[in-house]
Formats: sequence, C-alpha cells, structure tokens
Amino acid sequence: MKHLLLFLMMPFCLLAQDDLVEALEQEVEMDKTVDAAFKGLKVVNFESTKLAHKKEFYFIVAHRFGTVKNGIEDFFGLDQAVTQLKFIYGINDWLNVGVARSSFLKKYGVHIKYRIVQQEIGVLPFTVVGYHLGTVNTALDEDLYTNLEFSDRLTYTSQLLLSRKFSEKFSLLLAPTYIHENLATRSVTITESEPIFYDERNDQFAVGIGGRYKLAKRWSVNLDYGLHLNRNGNSSFKNPLSIGVDLETGGHVFQMHFTNAQAMFEEGYLIRAQGDWSEGDFYFGFNLSRVF
Repeated sequence: MKHLLLFLMMPFCLLAQDDLVEALEQEVEMDKTVDAAFKGLKVVNFESTKLAHKKEFYFIVAHRFGTVKNGIEDFFGLDQAVTQLKFIYGINDWLNVGVARSSFLKKYGVHIKYRIVQQEIGVLPFTVVGYHLGTVNTALDEDLYTNLEFSDRLTYTSQLLLSRKFSEKFSLLLAPTYIHENLATRSVTITESEPIFYDERNDQFAVGIGGRYKLAKRWSVNLDYGLHLNRNGNSSFKNPLSIGVDLETGGHVFQMHFTNAQAMFEEGYLIRAQGDWSEGDFYFGFNLSRVF
C-alpha cells in the first residue's frame, strides 16, 4: 500500500521539484544585478551612478573651504568657506529630483537623475545614468552687465554617467558632459597696460573620470578628474582634480576630500576651477549626506 501511495504521489513531487528549481533560477537571475558601485551620490565632485531609492529623502550639506595656500593667515582656508545645501527625493528607484543652493555666486539649481540600465553579471557590463541640471546665477550685477536679462543667468548641464563595478573593492566612472552657458564664463589676464578678458564658448564639452577603491568595511578612497575639451587657450582656469575618502556611518555617508575647485555645481567645478595643485593651491572640503 505504501509503495502504491508513493507511486501516486511521484508526479506531484516532480512538479514541486520543478517549481523549486524555477524559483531558485529566478533568485539566481535577480542576483545578477550589480549594486553599490559607489556608496555616495557623489564620487567627489562628479555625480556617481547611485540614486536615492523610492521615497528616500536626502539632505546634503557640502562645504569647500578656502585655499590652504595662505596657511595660518586664514587658518588654511577655514575662514573662506562656501556652502551648498541640497535636497534630493527618490520618486521611484530609477528617478530622482533635487534642488540646491550654493553660496558660491549665490546659485540655485534644479536637477533630475535617472537610471537607464543597471549593470548585470554576464548581461550588461555597465550601469548608465542620465543627469540634467539647470542653475540660476543670482550674483550677476546689473551695473556690470548692460542689458542683463534673466535668461543670461541660466546655465544648463547634461551628463551621461557610466560606471562599472569590477570587484567588491574597485569601481570606475566615466562622465561625458555638455554645458551651455547663456552668458559665457569670462577669465582675465592682467597685463602691464590693462586687463585682457577672454570669454569661453557658450557650448562647452568635458569628460570626467572617477574611481572608488574600498579600503575597509566602511572606508574607501575616491578620486575624480574633469578634462575640459574646448577651454579657451588663454583661460586662467584649471581642470578639476579631487581626491578624498568616504566613511559610511549608519544613515549617512561622510566624504572628506581635497580639490582644486571651490564651486560645487557642475559648470562651476568644470569651468571655474581656480586652484593649481602644483603650487599647493587647493581646498579642503566635505559632503555630508543624511537619509530620511
């Protein structure tokens, strides 16, 4: 009788086994997704491919102090700090919106950031994210710029962020960037007779590269560099180079770094980086992110 019951139940056991195998295959398929190429929303200055999750709310405080070059005179730049406050909300797991205000040129910014594809083992080698930013420069003086209109205060930035997580420790980022300034950045060269002004093009192009190497469970070293592709040859501004460390603590990531760019919006650090590393002219700064 027992043998008969076992014989009758065998088809159901086989079906159950098939269901279990199918479920396991689905779990394996889900495990192919590669996550956390970067722990922070920023590498250092450049945006990373990390996004806030659905209904997450980020409050970010970023500081860039003055140049360390002047030494104790202004306490290695701590007397000359600029600040950016930013709020980011995850509409869903692939779309973020954010607003920010920076004391550097009193700029306001609005951005969207969205994931296009996610890196998957054996399927997709990269994570691809789109990023678009619009800023308003409220520091422009109407007495210095004749016929100044509101549209002259606007700048637009678009980036395609591509990252690859090569291992649990090492990730890289590539960031082709397009910037349009309605009122182009102007640099000045001082001569014996009179200053000479050079304007950048309204449409500017750059490419950024960044990386993260995990040192310990909660620590990593981060680096990013921006190459301005069509900068005016007479410009006094530099390409931004930044290096720092990330510390993960509970609900936030604390980023400490040195950079030769004091501005924090994309067009600011890519176009207006003033410091020269070779002359010891760079800035200490940090980004503090809190998740709610």
